[in-house]
Amino acid sequence: MSGMDADTFEQFHEQLQRYVRERLIPAEKDVIANDKIPADIVDEMKDMGLFGLTVPEEYGGAGLSVTQYAQTVKTMAYAAPAFRSIFSINVGMFNSAIKNGGTDAQKAEWWPRIAGGEIACFGLTEPGSGSDSAAMQTTAKPDPDGNGWILNGSKRYITNAPHADVALIMARTEKEALPKNAHVSAFIVPMDTPGMSTGSPDHKMGQAGSHVSDVYLEDVHVPADALLGGETGQGFRFAMQSLDNGRISVGAASTGYAKRALDSAVRYANERQAFGEPIANFQLIQAMLAESWTEIYAAEAMMADVTARVDRGENTIKHAAAFKVFASEMCGRVVDRVVQIYGGAGYLTEYDAERFFRDARLYRIYEGTTQILQLQVAKHMLREFAAGVQA
Repeated sequence: MSGMDADTFEQFHEQLQRYVRERLIPAEKDVIANDKIPADIVDEMKDMGLFGLTVPEEYGGAGLSVTQYAQTVKTMAYAAPAFRSIFSINVGMFNSAIKNGGTDAQKAEWWPRIAGGEIACFGLTEPGSGSDSAAMQTTAKPDPDGNGWILNGSKRYITNAPHADVALIMARTEKEALPKNAHVSAFIVPMDTPGMSTGSPDHKMGQAGSHVSDVYLEDVHVPADALLGGETGQGFRFAMQSLDNGRISVGAASTGYAKRALDSAVRYANERQAFGEPIANFQLIQAMLAESWTEIYAAEAMMADVTARVDRGENTIKHAAAFKVFASEMCGRVVDRVVQIYGGAGYLTEYDAERFFRDARLYRIYEGTTQILQLQVAKHMLREFAAGVQA
């Protein structure tokens, strides 16, 4: 995918970097104090086109390539995670599912809406099933009165659900089916559909301003054209393809936030005095700084490679999983070192270091835990070996 013209993207990217530093970072204290992004900032982000970055231009979006999209996410993620989170499902998983699985009519209806700033959420995880889709309990049954479906069930840990306009809901359309996971279908469901409701936002360790809640479906009637792609049994495949995109987004976010934390540590190490000189002069502090920069550089190189592969049309399940694992674990190591460099101050809420530490923890969990993704990488390695593929 060619994406936006290189010069135009460069201008957009420079404008975005300024916006992040001059507008978003100064607003972080407000976001943390009120656990929400100010409404005027959300409106500004919509006006900048951030909710439709990956939607094709002819449908009102910016038409970014995956390489450009990941760079944008990385830049946004230099600020508090909530700012990326509010538009991430639109431009990542929801858009990817529409692109890979949507009918022409679904693209024509939903792409302009999400590009215009309607907020999407992605309903896969349930109280009893996360990585294990075979345990999914939400059902979609044909409406006995005619043309459509009736959905029942609940979803858990759904990002943006409390203020979403539309959900992509995975539901079981038959008891079991072959091939594996063919019992799962995907439905586009406006959140104001009768029977749709959300729980109270969950209280989280970090990531203030980003909201997660349960979604409840009680006899939710949707028309036949709510079925993504117009056929049953494809939902899990669309979801997994979308998660590739989501994993690249989380990897890019982890890389951007690690850079923010490291920049903060470099500044602190130059300001903090001990034994009559800045602690930045001490070699063991320098080792932590150097190790962190080296790991961020490695993640940036992985990001450039995996996004180029996606844009060339390659199958990148293994690469996207590996990038997400490395970048999220790397971010965890970097923020841990940053707390150490701050010393006692790193444990106090008045300094940024402890917030970076809490915020970063989620990156190793959502869109596939490190452990599930390690299994996925290994599965593809062993498949390739069995097939005689050099990988």
